[in-house]
Amino acid sequence: MMMSGPSCAVERLGALLTRYTGQILSESRLWRIETSLRPLLRERSFASLDDLLVALDRDTSAELLALTLDAMLNHESSFFRDIGVFRAVEEKVLPRLHEAARDKKVLRIWCAGSSTGQEAYSIAMMIKRMGEMWDGWRISIQATDVSAVAIEKAKRGRYPQMDMQRGLPINDLLRWFTPVGEDWQVADEIREMIHFQADNLLDPRRVSGTFDLILCRNVLFYFPEDKRGIACDQLAKHARPGTYLVIGAGEMLTGGNSAFTNCRELSCIYVADRPVNLNGPCALRAANPLPPRSPIG
Repeated sequence: MMMSGPSCAVERLGALLTRYTGQILSESRLWRIETSLRPLLRERSFASLDDLLVALDRDTSAELLALTLDAMLNHESSFFRDIGVFRAVEEKVLPRLHEAARDKKVLRIWCAGSSTGQEAYSIAMMIKRMGEMWDGWRISIQATDVSAVAIEKAKRGRYPQMDMQRGLPINDLLRWFTPVGEDWQVADEIREMIHFQADNLLDPRRVSGTFDLILCRNVLFYFPEDKRGIACDQLAKHARPGTYLVIGAGEMLTGGNSAFTNCRELSCIYVADRPVNLNGPCALRAANPLPPRSPIG
């Protein structure tokens, strides 16, 4: 017996996700849409995906749309995810940026596709861990994600016990988190280092200027080739010579006119070595990436 393809409702919801986020759902993720949306269906007393689509057509507040898109997005994240990459940033990248900007004493970081905030908080804790070398510096960490729901969770900075057990060093847990019921609340000193905003990487409106360090990890994989190119150009637009770019373990950058060069001794890390020219051929392009290590939920 042959298995039928995705239902019309599933295909419409997948198209909705692409329209508002630029992301495409692989065949395997299309099959999981109903599972991903089941809690929302139950919460809103919808009997089916078709009922959800009818409600979306009538939704004037966009609240239901935001919740629907959020449920279909992959928010897989954890503190210090891929610890080897974070170690390279702490031991190699940040010291180089410190040396390069020791006169200005300004450090600007952008976490693009920051999900529910663990990556941005990891960077903030890392800088605090490095101690006196950053005293007197103006440090700005901007974190953006297409999901407004994820950004609100990130702003709250409250995480369940399970998240605390996924990569967070015990010293950081004890120093920067306070137990609140069954959850853990990040310290205000860390939260105040980060500016979280909902924004679309394909057309960012909330970030401006150039950054010293950009993290865009496990994001490019979810875009089709044309949208991936647009996203890469946006990253390049906010870079300058000396900017470091960190991407996911299964992602690669390539292109003859690329402003970025792979740091061969540092996995997943690139550095801009010449001015970005967005008037000619695309300044930065992502090659067809390998799937991310973690499963798609």
